[in-house]
Amino acid sequence: MQTSSLKASALISLILFLSACASAPPPQPLPAQQAPMQNLLGETDDIGLVADQALQLAERYGKDQVLVVLDIDNTLLAMEQGLGSDQWYDWQKELQSQDPCNELLVSDRLAVQGALYFASAMRPTQPDAAEQVSRLQAAGLSIIVLTSRGADFRLQTFRELRRNGFSFWSSALPPKRGYPAPFVPEGGSRPALYEDGVFLTAGQHKGAMLKALLDKTDSDYPAIVVMADDKKRNLQAVMETFSGLGTSVHGWRYAGEDGAVAALDHAGAASQWDSIRPALQEIQQIMGPDNFDFPEYVGPKGCDSLP
Repeated sequence: MQTSSLKASALISLILFLSACASAPPPQPLPAQQAPMQNLLGETDDIGLVADQALQLAERYGKDQVLVVLDIDNTLLAMEQGLGSDQWYDWQKELQSQDPCNELLVSDRLAVQGALYFASAMRPTQPDAAEQVSRLQAAGLSIIVLTSRGADFRLQTFRELRRNGFSFWSSALPPKRGYPAPFVPEGGSRPALYEDGVFLTAGQHKGAMLKALLDKTDSDYPAIVVMADDKKRNLQAVMETFSGLGTSVHGWRYAGEDGAVAALDHAGAASQWDSIRPALQEIQQIMGPDNFDFPEYVGPKGCDSLP
């Protein structure tokens, strides 16, 4: 982690230096909107480096010109086991597209993941993750969470964020407590939920969702978005959306969970699901589907019924 942090720190310093030397400095600094920094796409296994960069940029441009955007799964938090994790979901999605009758498929991966979020705990991706977020909040920066989770996972999401020491309402875009009900963001097709600084976007384009949230909250576009996400495509989506809008994006692909992602045991996860499914179904039958729901499933034509 130290080597990665040093390399990325050097990259930050170089970007800042090049930005400062791009033209002769005027007697008085130009507003950040008139002199945006260049985009940056890097990789790190240390959230502390992302925090360091955001603080440096806030000192240079003003804290009101920097917006920090963080992902949850495999960026701030990770599942205690492979079953139900982000990488498990991606594997199931790919498997269904390749072989919809494969015996390792679950019947409804989104519903299954919701049940597993309910049953499982999560851990921070690094021991000081919450401390790094608190550093930024103490400095007065705006920080929000932008996650692909949907509103159906609200209770499980806030439970695990709180249990691991994360709270974002104090650093949220106004209204700090968010909106009381899900809404379809401009440019979106599915309901999303913004509450206490956490934007649950239901798997929609993260660039379009961030822009829609800024517009809905009547927030000025920042000079710089500093974003951490374990998926490069999400960082590129935000860069794509804000290109030409006067906002630079410093995107960091968080690599701290790459080992866990690569180590996913497909057969083991399938066996674990077979073991836990009856207990979850019994909980639902006795206590109702308020926390998770396994809807009736009709398998693909020509396939036997999937579990």
